[in-house]
Amino acid sequence: MRAYDLIQKKRNGGELSEAEVRWLVAGFVHGEIPDAQMAAFLMAVYFRGMSAAETAALTKVMVESGETLDLRGIRGRTVDKHSTGGVGDKTSLVLVPLAASCGVRVAKLSGRGLGHTGGTLDKLESIPGFRVQLAPAELIDQVNRVGCAIAGQSARLVPADKRLYALRDITATVESIPLIASSVMSKKIAAGSEAIVLDVKAGSGAFMKTPAAARALAEAMVGIGGAAGRRTVAVISAMDEPLGRAVGNALEVGEAVRTLRGDGPPDLRDLCLTLGAHMVVLAGLADGLASGRRLLADRLAGGEALRTFREMVVAQGGDPGVVDHPERLPQAPAQRPVIADAAGTVLAIDAEAIGGAAMVLGAGRERAEDQIDPGAGLVIERKIGDVVRPGDALAAIHTSREGAVEEGRRRVRAAYTIGPGAPPRAPVVYEVVA
Repeated sequence: MRAYDLIQKKRNGGELSEAEVRWLVAGFVHGEIPDAQMAAFLMAVYFRGMSAAETAALTKVMVESGETLDLRGIRGRTVDKHSTGGVGDKTSLVLVPLAASCGVRVAKLSGRGLGHTGGTLDKLESIPGFRVQLAPAELIDQVNRVGCAIAGQSARLVPADKRLYALRDITATVESIPLIASSVMSKKIAAGSEAIVLDVKAGSGAFMKTPAAARALAEAMVGIGGAAGRRTVAVISAMDEPLGRAVGNALEVGEAVRTLRGDGPPDLRDLCLTLGAHMVVLAGLADGLASGRRLLADRLAGGEALRTFREMVVAQGGDPGVVDHPERLPQAPAQRPVIADAAGTVLAIDAEAIGGAAMVLGAGRERAEDQIDPGAGLVIERKIGDVVRPGDALAAIHTSREGAVEEGRRRVRAAYTIGPGAPPRAPVVYEVVA
């Protein structure tokens, strides 16, 4: 085979065989195919797309490029969860212990934040002492004892994806559904769980801006999961405004704890119950989504979900006192309101712009090597549909960078659209792809 011929074949709309995909990816990973040729192939895929068989083959080859996690030592059915990312998306912090309190076994590998979306590992590390690096044996042991663990991904899992993503990032080929789907699913399949629940975000704060685009991605990922023998469900959820009210690492941990106590924001609770219902059904612990949702609600009300979260924090070296005393979480010294200067109803909030404001305040990173301030971020005081009067607080800024306060305020105000009338309320969940 020659890379030139495979690039040309894809450029002309042809379909590559699994053997051809395997040869191309292996050659790139081993340094036999230069970046220039792989970049040309990625651009051809960007414009021509890939068939379901090609996408499944690419995913399989990427999984086989490194180690896989063997979870057969875990007692009980394992179900993984993945979100495509959003602003204020602290779902995993609530959902993982909640599902585990029902008997689902959750060994979740998570990542760090980059750009306007936050990372679950960064949020957990705002808990003093919390350790995210677990050896496979530690991970399995903890899941057997506690029911769940959230840890960082080993560099030895799916190394091909890391190399391909770096090239996609500098060649404007990130926004390709088959490349996104294979990237996400290769990591989920390599992580070893028997079933997978995907939270595919749609809206201004998401990678996919419309429900239709999110559905196309969801269908691709569910198809890959099925081809790999993993029961996979995708829930398409709204990200037209931040999820909940807190945006920023320690702030989101605090909101997750409040949700586990039973007094969190309704949209976050609703989404967690929906995703969790699919998890308990896939684990064989409920015979339908309605009974699964009732089981989860009972675990929230009874305090079992909060106790499981506390046990996970203790098992991973964190300070369990944050559950009862959130003030132990890092706090930013400067906390300033963002005041509305117009009257009306909140018609829209640009979630991506809110994420950008949080970055300016120190809660995110533009480059992988940037340091974050765990106490930085903001708290949304007015959401879509709320009535606003001049002088009302739209949000509260939290930062250690006194010089960033005015820029943060400017960005938050610009993210709000306030005017007459009542906006249509987007559902928390648009649809489910299974």
